[in-house]
Amino acid sequence: MSLADPFTVAILSILGLSILGLPIGHAMIVSSTIYLFLAGLDMGTAAEQVLNGLHTSYVLLAVPLFILAAELMNNGSMTLRLLEFCNAIVGRFRGGLALVNVLQSIVFAGMSGSAIADAVGTGRMMQKMMTEGNRYPASFAAGLTAASAVIGPIIPPSIPIVIYSLVSDASIGFLFLAGVLPGLAMGLVQMALIVYIARKRDFPVEAPVPIRELPRITVRAFPALMMPVVLLGGIYGGITTPTEAAAVAALYALFISVFLYRSVTWKGTYTSVLSSARISISVGMLIAGALAFNYVVTVENIPNALKAYIGGFDLSTTGFLLLVNAILLVLGCLLEGTTILLIVIPVLIPTANELGVDMVHFGIVCVINIMIGLITPPYGLLLFVMSSISGANLNSIVREILPFLFAMLALLLLITLTPDFVLWLPRLFGYKG
Repeated sequence: MSLADPFTVAILSILGLSILGLPIGHAMIVSSTIYLFLAGLDMGTAAEQVLNGLHTSYVLLAVPLFILAAELMNNGSMTLRLLEFCNAIVGRFRGGLALVNVLQSIVFAGMSGSAIADAVGTGRMMQKMMTEGNRYPASFAAGLTAASAVIGPIIPPSIPIVIYSLVSDASIGFLFLAGVLPGLAMGLVQMALIVYIARKRDFPVEAPVPIRELPRITVRAFPALMMPVVLLGGIYGGITTPTEAAAVAALYALFISVFLYRSVTWKGTYTSVLSSARISISVGMLIAGALAFNYVVTVENIPNALKAYIGGFDLSTTGFLLLVNAILLVLGCLLEGTTILLIVIPVLIPTANELGVDMVHFGIVCVINIMIGLITPPYGLLLFVMSSISGANLNSIVREILPFLFAMLALLLLITLTPDFVLWLPRLFGYKG
């Protein structure tokens, strides 16, 4: 492959334009157009691929709707009521606020679908609560918040799972179900580690919430707690498609925040819509760029070439999944998760199908890998987000997050080697894989 090769020029163009500061989605569109020009193909094909891909992908409508639901929750009092509920349940134990941090991520996971939304929304509140009065070191609070935030996109709803469904044609409904047990297991592993660390480092015990207050706190949080029930009940009850359920989730968040809790004004609603539109546009441009570049990858026959190359190693299904873990963990340190889902995963799917890997199990393994990549040094995105929010030194955050990172890698290995653990719940609802 020479430097004059169109595909090489396209790759170098993406790298060069990204280094110069152009968003990766735009860089992929420009580079795909350059490739088509150098290859003597119709340059209009890039626009055709983008328009066809976005027009025919009804499932993509779920992404901006989940983002809108999360924005409405963050701007309202739903998040505060959920934090109050979580504190009433586990705040009374040693390291209670740290346990609350993980529990609220599990609860909030059923609503936002985004690790960044969790970290910036409830994570910012948890950072302030944990460091107030020097209860916990800022670096520990930041590292724990980053680690707990990755639970969100594993438990449904999940924007990464929606995008994986787009590239793999796997059922969103069964993918959502498949993420429940791994997500809960990740939360339990983190909480068990907190119990050990809290005793070792003598973290504080918070004043327990009186038992008589629990009914009142539960009632206050009940409408917010019902969000996952409304969302998943609609999907698995056959009432709505996943995309329609996302619309219902956004409408439900609007109704609860504006009319029931009365914590968001119409001006605040406009702000939430505007903010979610900006985020959706950035995600949409990334998807558009990936659609254009995926055409280039297809023209170059890279998926089949990779399938033939990996086939030369005569890997078993388990060996292939372990190799995928290694590849995605390395890429997760360097690339943004959506880019990996849109560019790298489609290249791996033909080989996975050839080896008989279940696409639902494969999707959960891929998503967990990508989420772990968000907290993996040196370039894990959540590390930088929490460093910015907390003001803590990046190196100190990395030191605090390492025990959680190793525990999550051990859980990832278990999930990779035991597909039945992932697929048990989907099969309970009729999945035949």
